[in-house]
Amino acid sequence: MPVYMTPEAIKKLREDLHHARTVQRPKISQDIADARAHGDLSENAEYDAAKDAQGKLEARIAQMEATLGDARVLDEQKVDHTKAYILSTVRVRNLKTDSEHFFKLVSAPEADLSRGLISITSPIGKGLLGRSVGEQAVIDAPAGQIFMEILEISREGA
Repeated sequence: MPVYMTPEAIKKLREDLHHARTVQRPKISQDIADARAHGDLSENAEYDAAKDAQGKLEARIAQMEATLGDARVLDEQKVDHTKAYILSTVRVRNLKTDSEHFFKLVSAPEADLSRGLISITSPIGKGLLGRSVGEQAVIDAPAGQIFMEILEISREGA
């Protein structure tokens, strides 16, 4: 399944993958070798911790490789901004609290809620996708339903 990403996000993911392979992987290998030097592996907490870290890193590397394999560069200039789609910045009003929020809809690897970047696969992202200015969306969030009205859709940053 394709993962649509900006060129900047693909570049950052490649850099993160390179760092994991060339810096983190050799460090963990050295940690395992150092722990082995301490003797009996059956009661060696350092060895167990290093092997656990190695497993997590290898899973992370595999996930980054898979994402890059599925990555497709998305040209923001070709995205229809009359409706909320990936790379749209959407200004919404929470109809219950009457508060306004800006969200930029992005692919899952680019999501960062603290910067207003929400994944199109998140509950809010799914609820906003394909909607136009003036439409209302019912978002099925883990905390319950959220009712939002779309006030504006643009290509501007979140």
